[in-house]
This record gives sequence, structure tokens and C-alpha cells, in this order.
Amino acid sequence: VQLQASGGGLVQAGGSLRLSCAASGITFSINSMGWYRQAPGKQRELVAAIAESSSTDYADSVKGRFTISRDNAGNTLTLQMNNVKPEDTAVYYCNVRRGNRWYYDRQYWGQGTLVTVSS
Repeated sequence: VQLQASGGGLVQAGGSLRLSCAASGITFSINSMGWYRQAPGKQRELVAAIAESSSTDYADSVKGRFTISRDNAGNTLTLQMNNVKPEDTAVYYCNVRRGNRWYYDRQYWGQGTLVTVSS
């Protein structure tokens, strides 16, 4: 499995950004995909996750502002970020788990894309 994240950059507070993750080599149908982020000096945290059923889950800090989606083939994962805040500044990673978000036997990470929000 290979994951290639893109779309990061510099954006002003209140603006929007769209992250994409191109996935290849996924041969298992039951999977969970998600976006995680890691700010300097902090642990990596979940931003949003989406199951193969398209059910979604969001961190409280991004609810109502971010939207996660995936195409039917599961090859592209997207994170639409609206009304961004300086505290959203982090390296964002896409993730795929074989299984569901809590019970899985393998997971894969993209290389990360940096999002910087200026105040």
C-alpha cells in the first residue's frame, strides 16, 4: 500500500484548504481511512476518519469545519478544511487501516503534508 498526500501549504486564518491522499495497492475491502495531524511538540492525533461504509468521525476541534470524504473505489481520500485556525497548524498524515478504526491488523501512513495557518 502506498499513500501520497498533497495539498498542504500556507493559508490565512478563516481560509480554506483541501488535502488529498492518493492510495494504491489496497486489496482489502474492509478498511478505515483517516487524517491525523501532529503539531510541533505534540502527539499525533486523529482529525477525521471514514469507514468503507462512509460513516465518519471527527475530532471535536474540527467538527463543523472539516469534511472527510473518499471515492467509491477507495483510491482517493480528501479532507476539506474550512474556517481554518492557527491551532490547525500541523503536519497532516493520511492513514489506512485493514479492519476498522479500533480493530485492525495493519496500518499504513502517507508521508505527511504541512499545513500552516497564519493569524
